[in-house]
Amino acid sequence: MKILTPKALRKGDTIGLISPSSHCASPEKIDQAVTYLEKNGYRVKPSRHLNCIDTNPLIADTQKLRDLHEMFADTTVKAIICLRGGAGATRLLKKIDYNLIAANPKIVVGYSDVTALSLALYAQTGLISFSGPMAATELYQPTPYTEEHFWGILTSPSYALSLHNHHEHSITCINAGIAEGRLIGGNLSVLSALIGTPYMPALHNVLLFLEEINEPAYRIDRMLSQLDNADLLAPCNGVLLGQFSNAKEMSPEEEQRINIIFTHYSEQAYHNIPIMRGLSCGHIKNLMTLPIGGYCSIKILKNNNFTFGALEPVIEV
Repeated sequence: MKILTPKALRKGDTIGLISPSSHCASPEKIDQAVTYLEKNGYRVKPSRHLNCIDTNPLIADTQKLRDLHEMFADTTVKAIICLRGGAGATRLLKKIDYNLIAANPKIVVGYSDVTALSLALYAQTGLISFSGPMAATELYQPTPYTEEHFWGILTSPSYALSLHNHHEHSITCINAGIAEGRLIGGNLSVLSALIGTPYMPALHNVLLFLEEINEPAYRIDRMLSQLDNADLLAPCNGVLLGQFSNAKEMSPEEEQRINIIFTHYSEQAYHNIPIMRGLSCGHIKNLMTLPIGGYCSIKILKNNNFTFGALEPVIEV
């Protein structure tokens, strides 16, 4: 597959906003995000149907697809940032004009439900996209760490060569080792829903990263077993587990169950490839921006230290 690398952002560029998943119930956050992006030196172009609410999937999906296609066709738009996650992006995948996207590669940023869009774009076109902050969830009031990673990776070709965790996110080495490969992953439940479709990238020789929110241990077990039963885990070169967070504080018992599940799959499915838990990705305030489809390396040590970064540029000057 030919890899499509988007061009880096420059001051004065236009950033488009789309809402391929759920709407935002707090429109003031959108205004704050627009103000934030403009203060950083960029023009902002909201899509025609940004944050529209329609309970009829046929109408909603038509609007979302039109917005997506218009943003890729608009040569003045250099990057596309999604509004938020939620649900709905998987319904769009069959009707996306992937030829249009391949002919106009550009930055796309989002996570959570937007995992479906990112993985489909990579599987169908080879476009590197970015799992990172969204307008109505982080960029309306980003933390310094989130800001640094977001602007760094989207504006500087060298930034992704060395990515660092937030100091509050401790690392657990499950299996020590060194590996490299295309970085593929995102939200576990959304990724699992793509199994068996043409929108799920092959996981041979990749570095797989996963995150999740508000899912109990038994559901995480079920989703990982689905990946294992589909023979999608064993071909991976390495695994980076992000934040598996809950709205309420996780009980020690539930935390232990999740750790046992991760250890089980590392022993049964991964064949002693390097595996770590605690990457700064997921539904968290201090969020790392990750290049989906970028060729990366990982070194995980038994003392819970790690080094991680891209081996080649994930954006072009």
